Amino acid sequence: MTVALPAPEEVEAVGLQAVRMKDPLAFEEFVRRNDRWVRGVIFAVLGSSDRVDDVCQQVWSRVWGQISTLRDDRSWRTWLYQMSRNAALDAVRETARRRELNESFRVRREERMGDSEASSPDVETRQLIQDAIRSLPVLYRETFVLRHVQDWSYRQIGEVLGISEEAVETRLVRARRQLREALAGKFVGVEKV
Repeated sequence: MTVALPAPEEVEAVGLQAVRMKDPLAFEEFVRRNDRWVRGVIFAVLGSSDRVDDVCQQVWSRVWGQISTLRDDRSWRTWLYQMSRNAALDAVRETARRRELNESFRVRREERMGDSEASSPDVETRQLIQDAIRSLPVLYRETFVLRHVQDWSYRQIGEVLGISEEAVETRLVRARRQLREALAGKFVGVEKV
């Protein structure tokens, strides 16, 4: 007597149903079977392996949270591809935005300092401040940089972020407080940030 094994698609469909029901073991198996493929998609978009692990973790987190958006079990690979690609594109945009903000911060600082001081910047001080700004949560960091580096008004920041001017002010107050705490004891006069 010969026992017919189920087709791979049938096995995947059963696994997806279990994942949809939030079965952690089924999800773990789904990740194990597809992780290498997802990493390949991410690597293809990023062009380097620097952030593949981080982006891959984001993808699997999104898959777990959004598996219910998969309408047709037969199209799961297309759905997973789109999710992986979009996460990688988000990472590319975030990296570009960080570079742009860092460069803008450097240029604005040099403009404010004038040529004499800009030619011999205190690299350690600048690095400490940039690190403190980078350590802010994204919603505070973005608001802080738009206001103090880009010199945007509260109204402009509110419009681009889709929040009220009062919310902008609240975020700035919290950002400044966190920066003061991060820089406390490292500089004289930090309380004026």
